[in-house]
Amino acid sequence: MNTERTSMLIGKAGTDKLKSCHVAVFGLGGVGGHTVEALVRSGVGELTLIDGDTVAESNLNRQIFATRSTVGMNKTEAAELRIREISDECVLHLRQEFVLPESIAEFDFSEYDYVVDAIDTVSAKLAIIKACHETGTPVISAMGAGNKLDPTRFEVADISKTTVCPLAAVVRRELRKVGINHLKVVYSKEERVKPEYIPEGEAQDSSPSKKIPPASCAFVPSVSGLIIAGEVIKDLCKNEIEESLKNR
Repeated sequence: MNTERTSMLIGKAGTDKLKSCHVAVFGLGGVGGHTVEALVRSGVGELTLIDGDTVAESNLNRQIFATRSTVGMNKTEAAELRIREISDECVLHLRQEFVLPESIAEFDFSEYDYVVDAIDTVSAKLAIIKACHETGTPVISAMGAGNKLDPTRFEVADISKTTVCPLAAVVRRELRKVGINHLKVVYSKEERVKPEYIPEGEAQDSSPSKKIPPASCAFVPSVSGLIIAGEVIKDLCKNEIEESLKNR
């Protein structure tokens, strides 16, 4: 894949470094899908993609791998189809599975140069973060992007500095219990927007125990995913970029 325009910006040493890197992305939804797209287009050489879900019609409004032709397909397979339209060089490892705390030991986190957590389940998020902490693998975690309307309210921060976001508050509290006080996250400072209505079918079982899917749009989770990709790329070739800028 031609990465000349990227090399002009981050330096040839930067793009060479990206080609040698292996990034794992957990979750291929509205956030994770856009992260993957940007990583591939930036020339990351190896990706492990993990998601146990299939593409649904309700994904068409925001997920980059969701098209009419991929509805019903495994998300990992839909991702591979799109990636191969962009690059035939990126090495892909597809894992069609839902991540559970009890299955996290099946992943060797020491193999990855960077990990992206773009999943919704708190218990699985915590398991991924803990595993990265144990192996010293850099990780960035996506906080809530549902029920949001303003893509300009996203910030990159340490989780200890987050405000407003309920998901970040829960993750922060649970991590502190196991002695993890720092984690790079992308989160929104926008207050939750209350949905106008609950979709038909969901309303028939709106008991407290039933989780109603969050409202979503095309332009909020995508921005979160692209910010995450930018952080991964800048972190992976930080030294190469600094050296390149110094010599200009």
